[in-house]
Amino acid sequence: MSDVRLKGMTWSHPRGYDPMVACSALWKQRTGVTIEWDKRSLQDFESFPVEELARAYDLIVIDHPHVGQITAENCLAPLDVAGREAERATLAAGSVGRSYPSYNWQGRQWAFPIDTASQVQAWRPDMLSAQPASWSEMLDLARQGHMLLPLRPPHSLMVFYTLAGNLGRPAVEEPGAHVNADVGSRVFEMMREIAALVDPACLCMDPIDVLEEMARSGSRIACAPLIYGYVSYAIAGFRTNRLAFADIPAAGNAGPVGSALGGTGIAVSAFSKAKQAAIDFAYWIASGDVQRGPYALAGGQPGHAAAWDDAAVNAAAGNFYKDTRATLEGAWVRPRHDGYMAFQQAASDRINLGLTEKHDAGRVVADLNRLFLESFPARVSGTAGGGA
Repeated sequence: MSDVRLKGMTWSHPRGYDPMVACSALWKQRTGVTIEWDKRSLQDFESFPVEELARAYDLIVIDHPHVGQITAENCLAPLDVAGREAERATLAAGSVGRSYPSYNWQGRQWAFPIDTASQVQAWRPDMLSAQPASWSEMLDLARQGHMLLPLRPPHSLMVFYTLAGNLGRPAVEEPGAHVNADVGSRVFEMMREIAALVDPACLCMDPIDVLEEMARSGSRIACAPLIYGYVSYAIAGFRTNRLAFADIPAAGNAGPVGSALGGTGIAVSAFSKAKQAAIDFAYWIASGDVQRGPYALAGGQPGHAAAWDDAAVNAAAGNFYKDTRATLEGAWVRPRHDGYMAFQQAASDRINLGLTEKHDAGRVVADLNRLFLESFPARVSGTAGGGA
């Protein structure tokens, strides 16, 4: 038996922490390798020095927009190691939407998806006979005071991205005009309309805040049309009222496409003194059998299609996976260059300021495009910069 001890960092929600602890206990039984997990909010990863984090932990749970920053700082070990091509092909084949390739950057695979999410729709099946299928149906609920929308940064930008993608003009990842001026202006006007109908507190609410309000006893909120899915709330007994999840209501004519992809991946620190042991665990926990078995059973939201297709996994979660799968398959991958994370915060703040102070839509979109171009400092100064 091994006496190797690893340290891991994940995010502080039962969905992010509990499955890592449960699966690590099984891994110790199988291999003798001990993995101890710490947790912090995903927002903390944006401000905490990445190199310091990588030097302290062997395994790190990340989300794909961080990949450019973390790899530019040489903090991760690539997972596309020689001799494991067949295993990676199986993981890639099990990708839900673009989850697996979202962690591929500059020709290397830096993480494996272990949790897949995008903006979907949450609704109360005890309050509605069916979820709104269109943007206009959703607005009717908003006018009646039965809707919330998380707009705390970065979620205001995620709403913007999702609507742009759903209208057929997703934001562009390369330097230049990030958002189409006409579609971007239309999206901002749509956001301004809905922001005027919901509680102003939405500007300070993240998805968990909204889901908690929806699930509490006595809540009047029946729908959140664009919100990152959290399987925990679809499980009976997690909160007073169980929530259902569905595809996003279509604003365009192409169905539930364009949602901003989220989720997390398992990565290995470049500074780990037990790199091989950490890589072995990453391959194992991302595999289909583990994802649809102990990972899902412990309250995780798997990143492998084997779990999303599994009847038992769906039954335990009120068909959470089956009912949102089309949205996930049509989801859009955010930019990942070194500099995007700062842009994500600045752009979200700009949208919220525009909503609060009723700024002209064209002015807001122009500022978003300027901020995006400025997030490529190397490219702007005439040298090679980021971009997939």
